[in-house]
Amino acid sequence: MARKGNRVQVILECTEHKDSGLPGTSRYITTKNKSNSPDRIELKKYNPIMKKMTVHKEIK
Repeated sequence: MARKGNRVQVILECTEHKDSGLPGTSRYITTKNKSNSPDRIELKKYNPIMKKMTVHKEIK
């Protein structure tokens, strides 16, 4: 019997955007391996509203 993988879909949201006061939010959808990274992940992604690379954290 084939077992389901450990990969789950997660949403990443910009951390700097809320403090900037600009309208809207920068979010990305990606997948992660639950067994390799059980903690919330942080990735540097491009924020099109702020027009620069910012840290995006996993949200629940």
